[in-house]
Amino acid sequence: MNIPFVNEPFTAFSVQANREAFEEALHKVKSELGQEYPMIIGGQKITGNRTLNSVNPAAKDQVIGTIHQADQELAEKAMQTAAETFHTWKHTDPNERARYLYKAAAIMRRRKHEFSAWMVYEAGKTWPEADADTAEAIDFMEFYAREMQRLSEPQPLVRIAGEDNELTYIPLGVGVVIPPWNFPLAIMAGMTSAALVSGNTVVLKPASTTPVIAAKFVELLEEVGLPDGVVNFLPGQGSAVGDYLVDHAQTRFISFTGSRDVGLRINERAARTAPGQKWIKRVIAEMGGKDSIVVDSDSDLELAAESITASAFGFSGQKCSACSRAIIHKDVYDEVLQKVLERTKKLTMGSPLEVGNYMGPVIDDKAYAKITEYIEIGKGEGRLVHGGKTGDSAGYFIEPTIIADVDPQARISQEEIFGPVLAFIKADSFQDALEIANNTDYGLTGAVISRNRAHLEQARREYFAGNLYFNRKCTGALVGTHPFGGFNMSGTDSKAGGRDYLLLFTQAKLVSEKY
Repeated sequence: MNIPFVNEPFTAFSVQANREAFEEALHKVKSELGQEYPMIIGGQKITGNRTLNSVNPAAKDQVIGTIHQADQELAEKAMQTAAETFHTWKHTDPNERARYLYKAAAIMRRRKHEFSAWMVYEAGKTWPEADADTAEAIDFMEFYAREMQRLSEPQPLVRIAGEDNELTYIPLGVGVVIPPWNFPLAIMAGMTSAALVSGNTVVLKPASTTPVIAAKFVELLEEVGLPDGVVNFLPGQGSAVGDYLVDHAQTRFISFTGSRDVGLRINERAARTAPGQKWIKRVIAEMGGKDSIVVDSDSDLELAAESITASAFGFSGQKCSACSRAIIHKDVYDEVLQKVLERTKKLTMGSPLEVGNYMGPVIDDKAYAKITEYIEIGKGEGRLVHGGKTGDSAGYFIEPTIIADVDPQARISQEEIFGPVLAFIKADSFQDALEIANNTDYGLTGAVISRNRAHLEQARREYFAGNLYFNRKCTGALVGTHPFGGFNMSGTDSKAGGRDYLLLFTQAKLVSEKY
């Protein structure tokens, strides 16, 4: 496609017509709640002996859908189907593979609000958060389609007399895709589309809390005519099928986004060579963060407060890029804390069905318990200045919480909470602030708010994060603009949405002919 890539615009909900269109989509989705979703292997819809209900985290009694769960026998069937399909799919012209994504993106664009509405119900996303998620899913498909076409073109090589040399990027094989629940459409669609457009076949094991959204994406792939067996939809518990898929001798790569503990476990298991395995398995992992915004003594404090508040409490802090630590120079510490507090007090929390609510629920009972436990820990490690309470008991609501005067080595400074909990840390100098920012096991995102060019250049050299932002928030990476992935325990720095990403799903083959 010769049309240059452009990011999908976000919906302006200040426009009455847009609000009405979204309301209509919410009504449509509500009328479809409670349906059953089978597994899909080789195009065949399969029901199992076990099912799992997906529920609305804002209204725990509301069932979004009932998902049939796989066992090891069906996991084996999915693997064999994917392996068999790979023999033909790998030879499909890259431009043809790209066209499936272009068509899927076009249909999703036309039904954008409908996909977003499913996330409002199943993931508890607010309207703008869901809309941004759908826009990113469209971006991933559009971007990776173009990237595959670029990689399929003749690659530049040094020419020598008497030889014809050609470098091509060929697919790896069967991939196991294990996406997260927090970007249940964008990241899931991005991981899956990158794998398939590169010529691989996929066993997709969706997140257990957001499987209906994944099922809707698989329905979209069916609608565009993607051949049976290229993507096999296999919901199931990690203990039941996850380990089996990771360990399988025919698994060529695992693409994972999720927690550090699960990611490390996958990496460890994938490193073992199974009987009959003919390759070293490739692991593409994004595993979270403990991200900081540093505020210098000479900076725009209004910008700092706005960036911190948005980064900390957007989607209730359930982003691997979320700001969970505000590291503030001592000269402006009290003023920045006060400005963030003023903004946080104005945030509204409630049902994401209502357009006016800034924060919805956290994802499930496990997250709810973990976050409330960390709040109690934080009360002992610092000064609670806002929040700390829960909301409507019908859902998993937790107030935006700010804990001040926290030690850089405290648990809430070091451990990923994945919720609306923000630690304020005082730094004696800019150098001290950078050292604090780098003192965790993670290295995903970060931001620096400063007017001091020398300090910004120092941070450019020394702040160890895969995605570092100056004078803006540390969330909201755009496909093609901010290739996303981090260092250390944040994963393999896979740079999703960048020009390097599809290289992780391919291998380079050189053919040299003497003439």
